[in-house]
Amino acid sequence: MEEVGLGIVSFIRAAWIFATLPIAVACFPLPGLGWFRTALLGIIKRGKILQSKSKLTVPQSFFFHFYVVGVLWTTILLVSLWSYAMREHVYNVWLSQAVFLLLLMEVQVLRRFYESIYVFNYSPSARMHILGYLLGLLYYVLAPLSLCCNFAPQVFDFVSGRVGMSRPGFDNIWMFVTLFLRLPWYAWIGAAIFLWGWVHQLRCHQILGSLRDKTKKLEEYVIPNGDWFEYVSSPHYTAEIVIYGGLVVASGGSDLSLWLLFAFVVANLVFAAMETQKWDF
Repeated sequence: MEEVGLGIVSFIRAAWIFATLPIAVACFPLPGLGWFRTALLGIIKRGKILQSKSKLTVPQSFFFHFYVVGVLWTTILLVSLWSYAMREHVYNVWLSQAVFLLLLMEVQVLRRFYESIYVFNYSPSARMHILGYLLGLLYYVLAPLSLCCNFAPQVFDFVSGRVGMSRPGFDNIWMFVTLFLRLPWYAWIGAAIFLWGWVHQLRCHQILGSLRDKTKKLEEYVIPNGDWFEYVSSPHYTAEIVIYGGLVVASGGSDLSLWLLFAFVVANLVFAAMETQKWDF
């Protein structure tokens, strides 16, 4: 089972490296690689910046699927780790941190799930490439798993059904909650950074969601303003980077998998922000 755990961790880390490197290369206008940048843009572009007649696209409203997967998978991981701790009487700080990180991720994906239904009103004509869609689904599988990959064998046991769940007693739950409250100071600082980015991303998404009605009335593109839009052109991307930076801080920065996830988030969002800014201006 240890080999299975190491295999999962290695796969996750390799996936983030292979996903980040092409985007990092495309961020720089290197000679002879224009075709590569164009091909990559064809996959990641969506909505207003996607100008493609390819049939290999799906409605942008399919973003909803990302958050369904994110909520379900994060919940499974969270319940499996918590159940493992209760059943085996494991109350170490590292396990508590993994549960803590998954709780923060749960807060994030639940909010994005809510926004996909009540905040964003995607245009019926808005599309995204099918490869971008599939990669998005994969992202919301690997991202939560990256937060707890040190306990991959236990998660694998739970998901594969090899381990039965037992009802923990009150004393066990109280012991785990007590240890949870004794998390290192950097876990709470990371949580504060996470929530700072979380609140501002919510505000920025609400601003973006309100623009569709304004655009319809004025029959022209309306430039968003308010909150972090007063300082950067893509503040919702900036807030996302802050959110994942908070997760890194909350983890203590000792897990390579989480650093690789953060590197992917930064590279992907910086690249997307560059293209959005070109479209706006």
